[in-house]
Amino acid sequence: MRLHAISDLHLSAEENRAALLRLPDHGADWLIVAGDLAERFDHMRFGFEELAKRFDRVIWVPGNHELWSIRRKEEPDPLRGVARYDALVELAREFQVVTPEDSFPLWPGATHGNDGAAPLLIAPLFLLYDFSFRPEYLARRDVSRWAREHRTACGDDFYLKADPHPDRESWCAHRLEMTRERLARRLEGLPETTRTVLVNHYPLRQDLIRLPRAPRLAPWCGTRETRDWHRIFRADVVVSGHLHTRRTDHRHGTRFEEVSLGYPAQWDQERGMAAYLRLIR
Repeated sequence: MRLHAISDLHLSAEENRAALLRLPDHGADWLIVAGDLAERFDHMRFGFEELAKRFDRVIWVPGNHELWSIRRKEEPDPLRGVARYDALVELAREFQVVTPEDSFPLWPGATHGNDGAAPLLIAPLFLLYDFSFRPEYLARRDVSRWAREHRTACGDDFYLKADPHPDRESWCAHRLEMTRERLARRLEGLPETTRTVLVNHYPLRQDLIRLPRAPRLAPWCGTRETRDWHRIFRADVVVSGHLHTRRTDHRHGTRFEEVSLGYPAQWDQERGMAAYLRLIR
């Protein structure tokens, strides 16, 4: 039994959907999907259904693309903000996919600490971002203009709605407060030896962001409020996506895994999707 992770499958791309259909059955293995599965509900359904066939348990967190509200023939009046997220959670549950709103599961595979077997809690998080990754001198109101000066723009400014919250920062603050409390409560009832796998679409630390082609996209990539969560919540591994820069980093004894697949041009399709599953345990 193994625990894998991947993100940013971007199933809007036909090539990525075809690759998912060729992904082998992984039997009793578990899979973490760290966001950006798709934008459309029909593609989300396809993704959940096919992944659930191939893994014993799938754990999913939303990225920004799942939350985009775009008028299409299939969805002329798209759901927005919290209502959209809630609908995605219900869709995931149809396929027994674990979401940030469900009980955080304990990994049943063997995990050994210094004193023998140690529990490992997998915590799927939905935290958003609050533009605090912008430069210190830059006011929030100037972020988009500053990015455009470097020929950078984020589709979230057009498509990611925060209803009923007044803005994305407010939604982020709400999610941070709620998630802190949930994590603390869940860990209270477990042995002190328990370690966690924290899963979030966005990186938890600003110093993990490397965007050589779009460095001014960083303000849309997380929040400074989570920079110490790996220590506060005893993380053994932190899994994220969003950046499309696959890599492994270490901070304070915690392993940070960026596990994006990406758009068709960003990965070798001859190797197949299975080659891009990151082994977490």
